[in-house]
Amino acid sequence: MIVSMKPPYNITAKILKTTTSISEKLGEVKAYYLDKPSPNLRKQNKIKTIHSSLKIEGNTLSEEQITALLENKRVVGPKKDILEVLNAIDVYDKINTFSPFSLQSFKKAHKLLMTELVENAGKFRKQSVGIVHGKEIAHIAPPAENVIYLMKDLFEYIKKNDDPILIKSCVFHYEMEFIHPFVDGNGRMGRLWQTVILMNKYPVFEYLPFESLISKTQTDYYKALVQSDQIANSTPFIEYLLSVIDNSLEELLKFSGKKLTSSERLEYIINIGLKEFTRKDYMDIFKNISSSTASRDLKKGVEIGILKISGEKNKTKYTLHNNK
Repeated sequence: MIVSMKPPYNITAKILKTTTSISEKLGEVKAYYLDKPSPNLRKQNKIKTIHSSLKIEGNTLSEEQITALLENKRVVGPKKDILEVLNAIDVYDKINTFSPFSLQSFKKAHKLLMTELVENAGKFRKQSVGIVHGKEIAHIAPPAENVIYLMKDLFEYIKKNDDPILIKSCVFHYEMEFIHPFVDGNGRMGRLWQTVILMNKYPVFEYLPFESLISKTQTDYYKALVQSDQIANSTPFIEYLLSVIDNSLEELLKFSGKKLTSSERLEYIINIGLKEFTRKDYMDIFKNISSSTASRDLKKGVEIGILKISGEKNKTKYTLHNNK
């Protein structure tokens, strides 16, 4: 019988500083209502999250192909990659139904995520596993017979420990990766469940694709995992992930409309690839601009050839000029 205990980590000055920074930004997010995006923006963020998480695992589908699958369109690509995306769409559609402190809910999410991709989806492994980087074994996971006890302890920790949820979500992510409870899908489950834990207290994390920053800093992601493994302590991984969350919130706040010129706002619209949107959608992105400013921006976008306009009055819609 394994005795339940708090996973090993230290609350460093860097962790305290980053946690404070995140808390301040979360206050701003709530003040600007950035945690309540339009349905169009929710869809874009879901696409970015799925693309980023699966790209880390080697999935080759583009954001455009994922968008097509989300819209029930036919896509040509590797069968496994398409199935991974379809499963991920299903999971993220149901993300609000998962209970962050329930082991059964966790296993249910894995079953949805990995159905037809692995045998016994949603069930803990019954064999030993090792993680290989290159030609070397980077990590030997705990024996299979210990997995159920370790996972129960981990869920008890996130449910009952008094540390901030921001820190506990990072600890869970690392410890789950270390335990490696499933034959496959552990990486994407670690990232998914951290989101589930965070959004239970901070709804913005449902719509904040911080996984895209993990994807962009993938080398640092694995480096932090290895460093934590080497010292049997998740502190380096916590420091890394908190910085990712902080940077994601910084990106979100940067485009709240406080500091940008009309040209910068229009450039952002191009960069996120919003296929079709209304003036209301535009104002949902840039919360602090007036309706007249939004109208001037969009008029400018049409005049300089960035945007195309269709419809009239409250049915007016805008599309990127090069959108096919």
